[in-house]
Parts: sequence; structure tokens; C-alpha cells
Amino acid sequence: MTQEQIDTWNRELRGRSPSKITAWAIAQAPGQAIVSTNFRPFEAVVLHLAVQAEPSIPVLWVDHGYNRPATYHHAEQLRRRLNLDLRAYLPRLSAAHRDAVYGPVPDTTDESALKLFSAQMKLEPFRRGMSELAPKVWITALRRVQNPNRAELDIVSLDRNFGTLKVSPVFHWSDADMERYLEEHDLPNEWDYFDPAKADEKRECGLHAAWGKGAVQTVEQGAGI
Repeated sequence: MTQEQIDTWNRELRGRSPSKITAWAIAQAPGQAIVSTNFRPFEAVVLHLAVQAEPSIPVLWVDHGYNRPATYHHAEQLRRRLNLDLRAYLPRLSAAHRDAVYGPVPDTTDESALKLFSAQMKLEPFRRGMSELAPKVWITALRRVQNPNRAELDIVSLDRNFGTLKVSPVFHWSDADMERYLEEHDLPNEWDYFDPAKADEKRECGLHAAWGKGAVQTVEQGAGI
């Protein structure tokens, strides 16, 4: 797969609807596609798109143990409503164990500690999930308006951290577009969400950033656990 091929796909898909992009993505590797989620606001959109195209598609979720109660309730609501084949992956350390050994969740004033936290509690279980599910296509809810790093991506990209074709059907959608989809399909939303692995919506947790691969390899080799 070349960058030229990816550029061609992006040009062809730019004018298609998210539902058609999702169907296209699944058709690239029948039976070998997954969709990931963290149950943040608007996640119901991409989950609905995915199960409409492939009802049995595996849904990869890293439950790092730091979600707020509302997020867990939202996850259960969507699991039942959309009949999700939810595959939850947990860190090798519980939240209580990590906090006892390393202290409170770090914030953006300590970038190295925050990257270690992300590698331990989010990247390692995600990588484990990707290894076990072994998808060729990874459908995500990435949107260009979310942060500056994502504005440099596109609908289709080759994810070098996990060696998959990454497809983001709602990449060019605004919040208003997402709201309309939720209303049209009578889907729930949830705003009491916080990702401690990011600590700030303008930074990346490592799943979609180059540094994530090296960070999780360090953790898998035994450093930081």
C-alpha cells in the first residue's frame, strides 16, 4: 500500500457520506475490521455507523479504570441499544494499584509522567487488543476539529503504530453535523467525560501519535510496571 493509493482513496471518499465511507472501509477487509471507542461525546455516531454496516463488528474499548460513572452508564446504554460486540481490555495494573505506587494521575505539567501513565493504562491494553483482534482495518471517530495533530490527518491513513489501515468516516464533520446525526437516529450522548491519558483535549494520548509506539514498547519490556 503506497501513499499515492491512500491519497487517491482520500480524494474519492471526500465527497461520500460517513455511512458509505464506513461500508467502504469494511469491504476492504471483510471480517477483519474493528471499530474502537472510548465512549466520549459523539461516540454513538461512529458506533452506529459501524454496526449498521456490519452488526457483528468487534468494538475495542480500553477501560483504564478512571472513567467517571456517567461514562460507564453511557457505555452500558450503547452496548445494549446497539447490541455491541464490546471487547473491553483492561491495564495490567488496576487504577488503585497504579495510584498507590505512582501517586495521583499526572497533569500537563509533567509530560514524561503523563506519557508513562498513558502507556501503562491505555496504550498497552490497546496494543494487546489490537494484537489479539488482528484487524486489517481500524475504524475510528477521529475528526480534524478535535486538535491540531488530527487536522494533519485524513479520512484514510496507514497507522504505523499498529500496522492497519485507519479509516475515520466522520473526519470532516463538525459538532453540528454530529448533533444532527444523533438527533436523526435518536441516539444518546454523554458530556461528563474526561480522558486522564490526555489531560487536555489539545494533546494526544499516544494512540494516534508517533511517540506512542515507543512508549508502550518500554512498558511491555517491564519498565514502569
